[in-house]
Amino acid sequence: MIGRLNHVAVAVPDLDAAARVWRETLGAEVSEPSDLPEHGVTVCFVCLPNTKIELLHPLGDASPIQAFLDRNPSGGMHHVCYEVADIEAACRTLAASGARILGDGRPRTGAHGKPVIFLHPRDFTGTLIELEQV
Repeated sequence: MIGRLNHVAVAVPDLDAAARVWRETLGAEVSEPSDLPEHGVTVCFVCLPNTKIELLHPLGDASPIQAFLDRNPSGGMHHVCYEVADIEAACRTLAASGARILGDGRPRTGAHGKPVIFLHPRDFTGTLIELEQV
């Protein structure tokens, strides 16, 4: 079902500082920040030859990223995103297997303008997984 790794997401307490480290210290190309109100985050992407790193920062007090940063003040890895060809088929297969899809169980539009879902980390060895239709 899952395809290639799309990105690894890292929650950061200071988006500008994090982008600067990736850009200036590691020499990576970093996109401009983009607000995603539906997800409660501001993101930018570090472009690598084989994948991307998504830098996540809270957008507003109700952001789920803020709760993560409250537990991990320095930030850290938040989730991994894998590509799927058909997100609706993935949802059906996952539901049939007992895996929990977070939220209302329906895909939402993600940072790349494509449908995404998140899977409960307790069902996947403690890792929050995002699936994105490509």
